[in-house]
Amino acid sequence: MNEWEKLLKNVNTFIFDYDGVMTDGTVYMDSNGDPLRTSNVKDGYALQLASKLGYHLAVISGAVVTNITRRLNMLGVQDVFTGIPDKVVKLDEYMKQYGLKPEQIVYVGDDIPDLRVMRQVGVAACPADAAPEIQQICHYVSERPGGKGCVRDIIEKTLKVQSKWMTAEAYSW
Repeated sequence: MNEWEKLLKNVNTFIFDYDGVMTDGTVYMDSNGDPLRTSNVKDGYALQLASKLGYHLAVISGAVVTNITRRLNMLGVQDVFTGIPDKVVKLDEYMKQYGLKPEQIVYVGDDIPDLRVMRQVGVAACPADAAPEIQQICHYVSERPGGKGCVRDIIEKTLKVQSKWMTAEAYSW
């Protein structure tokens, strides 16, 4: 077991940026000028599983994204915070709300607005296509890019380290 995998032993919380992590960062515009984003169903499956297993799940995004909350809630992401100008402040509030310690949290970000908040948690992770400055501070850089399975990769690795992947408890629907 390598050093970053040892850090995963204490994790009970996953916090994600949205654009560039749960999406590939592309924003399409519909005929009304409203933004549209795509997400990966394998990432969604992993989110549902982590929720079912009792993990805290949250999104903290600087973007004002009005149409994601419903889908994320359906996947078990209990807390969705968008339009957040200071992610460190929101992280502190979230940790107090749930009585969390930094070592219990994986934060997955991809770009400069995530830098400060990623330094406040026990495990910093990012997609393969994250900004170089983010990759440099991460405990783990996924082989998968944002919106293309990096969420699944990080959740799956955590569950495997904690012996919760492919267990009867996880798959008794």
